Amino acid sequence: MNTDDAVVNLFALAHPGRLAMYQVIVAAGPGGIAAGQVARAVNMPANTASTHLSIMTGAGLLTAHREGRSIIYSADMAHFSQMIGFLLKDCAQGRPEAYELLRAWLKQNA
Repeated sequence: MNTDDAVVNLFALAHPGRLAMYQVIVAAGPGGIAAGQVARAVNMPANTASTHLSIMTGAGLLTAHREGRSIIYSADMAHFSQMIGFLLKDCAQGRPEAYELLRAWLKQNA
């Protein structure tokens, strides 16, 4: 991941509706969740949800596949992990305290 990719990813998550949708999709697990279910879960019109899902898919945060008439979205957790790793490496400049803070947060929230 490079700086341009990170900016696209952060933009994709920097909207309350998209972030709420991303949370729903991550919670659904690797099997994914239908677009309509995501829209209902965040109380959003289907056409608006479709636009937001396209932005997150284009950023690489989501994958999508068709099952019958539904489009199923799943979070690409490997991509998300790359983004977090890039931010830690690039923004924290390898400072050990940044990694320690992340480890402590993960331990408390596991």
